[in-house]
Parts: sequence; C-alpha cells; structure tokens
Amino acid sequence: MQRRLIVLGLAGAALPAHAAKATAAKATATVVIDNFTFTPAMLQVSVGTTVTFVNHDYLPHSIVSAQSPPSFKSKALDTDDSFTHIFDSAGNYSYFCGLHPHMKGMVMVA
Repeated sequence: MQRRLIVLGLAGAALPAHAAKATAAKATATVVIDNFTFTPAMLQVSVGTTVTFVNHDYLPHSIVSAQSPPSFKSKALDTDDSFTHIFDSAGNYSYFCGLHPHMKGMVMVA
C-alpha cells in the first residue's frame, strides 16, 4: 500500500511541469507589407517562432526565401492576405517579394 502512494505521488508531481509545457504560448511575430516595403525589414526571433507576413499594400506581393531552392514561398498575397512560416532552425533567412524583387527582408533566428 505504501509503495502505491509513493508512485502516485511522483506521477502527481510530474503533472504540473507537463501541463506548463502544454499551455506555454508559442512565439509569434508579424511582418507588414505596405508601400512596397517589409516592416520590419530585419526581424530577430527565437527558434520555433511563427512569423506571419501580412500584405496591407494595394498590389499583390509574395514572400520567397532567397535560399536555393527556396525554403519557404508564398502564393501571391492580395490586400490583407497573409502567409505564415515557422522558423524552426537557427540562421539568417533572407527573403524577397517574388513580384517585386527589389523588396527585401531578413529573419534572424537564434
């Protein structure tokens, strides 16, 4: 009987730590596209952050990784459309607009 209480006690002690992991908020960030610019043009985030690109411009834009082959690429985003990408590895990720290549940005993941 005493042995069961010890096992149950240990299992109960592990629950709060597990519950904290399950309810921890995921990191998020937003890049706004407006007036043919990405804002912020350079974004620093932690590994695992979800970045949402939102087009507030009057023309379509797309987000294309500068890596070859691209590690992420959106469809053409109309006004108020968005594209989301999770940055799950550390590194610097340059990107550009596939429709207007002079538009450039970078996500720095640490």
